[in-house]
Amino acid sequence: MTAKFVSVEDDAGKITRYARHDNGGGLIAPGAKVAESARIGPMTYVEHGAQVGAGCRIGHGSWIDRDARIGDRTVIGDGVRIGRGTVIGNRVHIGSHSRIGSGVLVEHGAHLVTDSTVPDGSEVLAGAHSRLAATAHRPHRKAKGKIAA
Repeated sequence: MTAKFVSVEDDAGKITRYARHDNGGGLIAPGAKVAESARIGPMTYVEHGAQVGAGCRIGHGSWIDRDARIGDRTVIGDGVRIGRGTVIGNRVHIGSHSRIGSGVLVEHGAHLVTDSTVPDGSEVLAGAHSRLAATAHRPHRKAKGKIAA
C-alpha cells in the first residue's frame, strides 16, 4: 500500500478522504472506529460512524455502511454488504457475497452461509444457520385459475 489516505468522490461530487487500515489496507472513513487488531481486507469500505470490534476479519471488497456495529472476533467474507445501523454480535460468521439489510440485529454466535440475504429490520438468532435467508428464496405457490385476494 503506497498511500496512507485515499480520496473518493461520490456521484454528488462530495469527496471523502479515507485512511488505509494498517492491518489489511481497507479504507476507513473519518468518524469510523476500527480496532487495531481487526483485519480489514483491501477495497473494503468502513463508513462514518461504523464500529468494528477487536479480532474481526473482513474480506476483500466488502462494505460496512454508516452506524453499523460489528462485535469482537466476527468473520465477514468477501463482497459482503452490511446495511446502515445494523448490529452484529460477537463471534458471528457471515459468508461471502451476502447482503445484510439496514437495521438488522444478528445475535452473538450466528452463522450465515455464502450468498445469504437478510431483509431490512430482521433479526438473525444464534443457531439459525441462515434459516431466515433461506425463506427469501422459496418460490411462491401459484393459484390455479384463481386470482389471489
